[in-house]
Amino acid sequence: MKKIRSYYIIGYLFTAAAGTLFHFVYDWTGQGAVAALFFPVNESTWEHMKLVFFPILLYTFLTRSKINRDFPAAPAALLLGGIIGTWTIPVLFYTYTGILGRNFTAADIGVFFLALFAAFCTAWKLRESQKVLQYRYLIFLLTAISAVLFFLFAFFPPGIGLFREP
Repeated sequence: MKKIRSYYIIGYLFTAAAGTLFHFVYDWTGQGAVAALFFPVNESTWEHMKLVFFPILLYTFLTRSKINRDFPAAPAALLLGGIIGTWTIPVLFYTYTGILGRNFTAADIGVFFLALFAAFCTAWKLRESQKVLQYRYLIFLLTAISAVLFFLFAFFPPGIGLFREP
């Protein structure tokens, strides 16, 4: 139990650091097309959702073989947590900006860390869930679809508010 707790704490810290760095990678790489797939290309809410999604996906791949042995549902729980954390960003962002009438950088950063917290709390709660294990292929499919949508909308964003810069 102590080992899995360490993986989740390290995972939170890893994804928080990676997500923070990911914010700048697109510009650091000269705004390349490959970078646009994984890193935010603008300040839209949609693009900032990548800051949760891809670091958690990366962490899941890096740790899957180590935690899967003792906790077979944990990788799928991490991915499901990642999806929930990813969608926590627009929920929190539009809630607080709707109330206050504008966004604040400090609050945006707080939204990011709260979204990661929601992701890892979800993953922790479901780490031994038989339901998660039973639906792991659906979770994998939702993760793959999410990745494809991030790739597609990096180049062809729909003309709705989620894809516009605030």
